[in-house]
Amino acid sequence: MEHRIRIMVPAALLVGGVLTGCGEAEPLPEITQGARPTTAPATTAPEGPKASASAVAGASLGGPGTACSLPVSFTLAEQWEPEAVKDPENPDFAALMRQGPATVRCEADAKPTGHVGYLRVWTAEGKGPARATLEGFVKAEKGSSAAVYRETKAGTLPATEVTYTVHNEVMEETKEERAFAVATPKGTVIVHLGGLDTAEHRAMLPAYELARTTLKLG
Repeated sequence: MEHRIRIMVPAALLVGGVLTGCGEAEPLPEITQGARPTTAPATTAPEGPKASASAVAGASLGGPGTACSLPVSFTLAEQWEPEAVKDPENPDFAALMRQGPATVRCEADAKPTGHVGYLRVWTAEGKGPARATLEGFVKAEKGSSAAVYRETKAGTLPATEVTYTVHNEVMEETKEERAFAVATPKGTVIVHLGGLDTAEHRAMLPAYELARTTLKLG
């Protein structure tokens, strides 16, 4: 999509200047009904490898004075470049900035590290279970399937994590995606790891794990 959260095109879509002003990155999915995620056994879905190396800690994100004001804060991997999404509530771009129940608020670009991918932070209003919000988020991603949910921790907070696949019909490729969700007094927060393909996704898992294990409220 163009406009920082990109419309689906036949390649990794642009995260253009309207949302965050960063360079190219993997596209946010179209906000349309995708294949319904399930709690399928792990044998039928892409668990993917665990992060094989620790990421070097970089800047903090989410707290006062950081690039994005969020209900949570966590540590980014070194060289990842965060920037707040501009005007996420603009109704003219609702289809681009929303995925199911969630609205995108922030993006950290991995390009300076040599990878094509991102961490995006989404928020959803309400005090419902984090898992239900995460399920709605995955369900809304076009081409999503084979979702496996598991209960885990994000820092010391209870969290639900999902690993799933997304099929791009234009590129005729299927890749892994991963996200976790936590409930906060200000609603649910979803941190999503995306990449150009499965190889890039797996290479960036240490940065994702750093975000998950250092996350805290405020």
